[in-house]
Amino acid sequence: MSKFRTIVMYVVLIAVSLVLLVGVRYTERRLDDKVAEYKLRFTGEIKNAPPLVAFTTVALGSFRGLVADLLWLRSNSLQQKGNYFEMVQLARWIVDLQPTFSGATAYLAWNMSYNISVTCSDFADRWRWVNEAIKLVRDKALDYNPEDPELYRELAWTYFHKLGNILDDANLYYKNRLAVEMYSILATNNPDWKKLASAPATLREFEKKYPQDHLFWNAMKSAGYETYEEFYKAYKSGNPVQLPKKFLEELGNNEQLKADLDNYFRAQLLRDVLKLDPRRIVRQHEKYGAMDWRTPEAHAIYWAELGVEKSPRGEDLKCARIITQALYEAFRSGRLLMIDDKNMENIQVIPNLDLVDSVYKTFWDTQKIYDPDSGAYSTFRSARINFMKEAVTILYNYGRFKKAEEYYQKLVAEDGKKPPLEQFVVAEWSDRVKNASVKRASEIVSGLIFRSINYMLYNDMDAAIAQERMARTVYKNYMKEFGDSERTKLPPYNRMKREVVNACILNLPPQLANIIKAKIEAEQSEVRLENQFLKNNNK
Repeated sequence: MSKFRTIVMYVVLIAVSLVLLVGVRYTERRLDDKVAEYKLRFTGEIKNAPPLVAFTTVALGSFRGLVADLLWLRSNSLQQKGNYFEMVQLARWIVDLQPTFSGATAYLAWNMSYNISVTCSDFADRWRWVNEAIKLVRDKALDYNPEDPELYRELAWTYFHKLGNILDDANLYYKNRLAVEMYSILATNNPDWKKLASAPATLREFEKKYPQDHLFWNAMKSAGYETYEEFYKAYKSGNPVQLPKKFLEELGNNEQLKADLDNYFRAQLLRDVLKLDPRRIVRQHEKYGAMDWRTPEAHAIYWAELGVEKSPRGEDLKCARIITQALYEAFRSGRLLMIDDKNMENIQVIPNLDLVDSVYKTFWDTQKIYDPDSGAYSTFRSARINFMKEAVTILYNYGRFKKAEEYYQKLVAEDGKKPPLEQFVVAEWSDRVKNASVKRASEIVSGLIFRSINYMLYNDMDAAIAQERMARTVYKNYMKEFGDSERTKLPPYNRMKREVVNACILNLPPQLANIIKAKIEAEQSEVRLENQFLKNNNK
């Protein structure tokens, strides 16, 4: 080979090498950008990580991905074999090994909640899987990824769709368990959220408000607790949850301090167990209206709101849909009257009428975010019109005639000319009875009972009897069609009526409440006399 050809070959090789190096560098930069965009590589220190997670991230280094892949394969194998309990531990390990890979956590949670849970025939077993899925996201993954909107979206969807919907046969069991859990923490169905929010949010704030020379610490030690942690552990383990009796005795007659401490510890328990911040709940109420936090819809809105906040541009279509639909459901059936904390088989809900304006506004504000020619815009507009149709019927059924007329006029302006209000309500009501879900049937029956009580209050007994008869007819027809299924049946009619009557009595002034009690007692006496008369004649 000539010297010239050798030089040319070297030059060509060097040129090719330079081109390849530039190409590699360009490809590496693009890969680095994708890694950063999708958070595929862990950089920095994981906050709030337990010792095991901190150890694995340092000791295993890049091999964590390989170990996680092996665990994924093992997890799939276990699922096919039906070894579900080992899968829970594997899911936790995968999250520990890949704490910033939120997509894996979301999939694992969804798999436990939707695929594995339904393989269990026992409702209590199903609830364990669904609850494990919630805790995997809420209690572990969000600690590592507090800024990831995907995790908030997954959590909101689980509350809204898995707990709030009726597609799962165990949905009534889920709703009862959530309600029982909330009550066990708050010890009331109507907590004072502002007082809970005004309590210290952290131990540091608590120690600042109650310094070491305060009565609290002296009473705590006199009651036999050496440290705050020991006292808090005893408080949490109480059944029911409450300040220890001996501690309360040490506080004496200081009722205000007892109330303040009770609010603080219940707020802390709410943060620790369900990760709910009372201050955020107060802001949610200010934005939408007061909600019943024993229902799944309130929780769905809470987490979806966080998902929107954590989104890069402050908007997320999936979370927006969850918020609007959950708020719609909260209006339609967002007040819990009765749960079955013994068998977890029945639940009774009625509309939260005070949310009507915020539902309409939320649909309208969300609709305006999107381009008028987009599918999202038309979807939210259609949903808003359907909401107005249902709102008119519900408001009318519950005696909010002025508000029903207001929304009927909005509907007419938006959707064209319609028959007079009463004709419209009758037509809508008839269609809803034919195609009623358990929530709608409960709302219709409860609404008719409510109207019967109101007519009774104003001494229009004919109208009261007519509404009561209609309520019984709707109940009977619905139960004949759907009452044989655990997931769609209603509680016994007398129980439903009793809960509606009790709710009315609690919300009426004492004078009117006494009138209702007297009329109900008179009605029951007449029924007893009639039954006795029929019994005697049949002998």
